[in-house]
Amino acid sequence: MRRVVLDEAQRVQFEGVRDHATRPYLRERAAGILKVAAGQSAAAVARSGLLRAHNPDTVRDWLNRYRDGAIAGLRIRGGRGRRPAFSPPVPQRGRRHGRALARGAP
Repeated sequence: MRRVVLDEAQRVQFEGVRDHATRPYLRERAAGILKVAAGQSAAAVARSGLLRAHNPDTVRDWLNRYRDGAIAGLRIRGGRGRRPAFSPPVPQRGRRHGRALARGAP
């Protein structure tokens, strides 16, 4: 069973994130870590301690990310998510609206 020990300042900081973060995923992760710090197992928190059930490994990953990077480690890292299916077209120089610019035209 993973244990998390938070001092008073860290606990207050996590409660602030849980209660006031603009991103819902940060609020949920902070709530999960607070529950583990209060003595619940990561598996119990994952099963029924949050808004929806998670895989216990997910909660353990949150604990590892907190251990490695404090609260900033809980944020979604850049480069995540689905890649675009195509790139937007790059405008060509000297063309406007698909037509070649005439000499002297605005």
